[in-house]
Amino acid sequence: FRGEKGAHRLVRLSPFNANNKRQTTFAGVDVIPILEDEEVNDVDIPESELEVSTMRSGGKGGQNVNKVESGVRIKHIPTGINVRCTQERSQHLNRDIAMKRVKAQLLAIAQEQRCEEIKAIRGDAVEAAWGAQIRNYVLQPYKMVKDQRSNWETSDAQGFLDGDLENCIGELLRTRAREDQAAKDEADRS
Repeated sequence: FRGEKGAHRLVRLSPFNANNKRQTTFAGVDVIPILEDEEVNDVDIPESELEVSTMRSGGKGGQNVNKVESGVRIKHIPTGINVRCTQERSQHLNRDIAMKRVKAQLLAIAQEQRCEEIKAIRGDAVEAAWGAQIRNYVLQPYKMVKDQRSNWETSDAQGFLDGDLENCIGELLRTRAREDQAAKDEADRS
């Protein structure tokens, strides 16, 4: 799923707009690995580099969500990584999950740094705005999903959003392989 990193654009009728107007939303997507506990436990983060805050979780759960601060937000100060976890009813469990996510992101950054300089790693991070999207999801006035990198498209937007990604990802991989081969051929000619 590394190819999903970037800006995604959604066009839909907003459920939050009383006039039922068509609205565009952008989401910046980053892909990080899900690591095993052994890998995450090897990462040691000094408490001085963390800023931990608690909050009420909100959502379903009755009185508990209104009275108990079970949600946890952890910020890794040197990198600016922010992780918020409110999925469990226990602050302790939420803190453990948030710490695992922070450590996973730090491990992913460290792994990327081994491959390239940090500027090259974050250089491909794009702003979630007009013209920078890698994929468009149009749900109104017609239905279409279009990948801007491979020009793959489908009118089965709901199927794609429900997880039928194989054709899109396959076409993206084929497009990248063609581009890599063309670059290699060009380098061989030089």
